[in-house]
Amino acid sequence: MQMATGPAAAPDAGLVVAKALMSAAARLGLSNRQVAAIIGTSEASVSRLQRGRAIDPRSKEGELALLLVRLFRSLDSLVGGDEPQARAWMHAMNDHVGGIPAERITTIEGFVDVVQYLDAMRGRL
Repeated sequence: MQMATGPAAAPDAGLVVAKALMSAAARLGLSNRQVAAIIGTSEASVSRLQRGRAIDPRSKEGELALLLVRLFRSLDSLVGGDEPQARAWMHAMNDHVGGIPAERITTIEGFVDVVQYLDAMRGRL
């Protein structure tokens, strides 16, 4: 007897965003405190993300989470997937972005500057 298979259930977008955010943050060497400052939430909320809390991609928190994932993808592309090099770049002084990227991205202005810089560098590839 063959069982009928229906269409696969679509993954919950909020859980996908939360998982992508936490993966990107870990790979960039960002602490929960830094992630909280970046996406504008509390450290406790970030801790709950690790335990399965979702992020609405349409919320401000979700938009900032997606921007951090975009930053990670751009940097990962530039360093050829070398995580230690990506971490080193995030935590070292960078004159082009006007400071240490991991610190700059805790403000909206700095976050946008870093993402635009990485997008421009990626465009050169």
